[in-house]
Amino acid sequence: MFKQMAEEAAVQLPFPGVVFGLIAMGVFILLGVVTWSYRDVANRHDHKQSNSEGHH
Repeated sequence: MFKQMAEEAAVQLPFPGVVFGLIAMGVFILLGVVTWSYRDVANRHDHKQSNSEGHH
């Protein structure tokens, strides 16, 4: 009885488990590239001065 319940509870994955890890790694690399692309954005603006007096 328990063996039959265990066989019915098994879920067939659409692809091997390693692929899930590869997808996750790809997503994290993509997010890292997007984050890296925004580095030093504040210093690209000409209207900013070297001193930080706050907003005017």
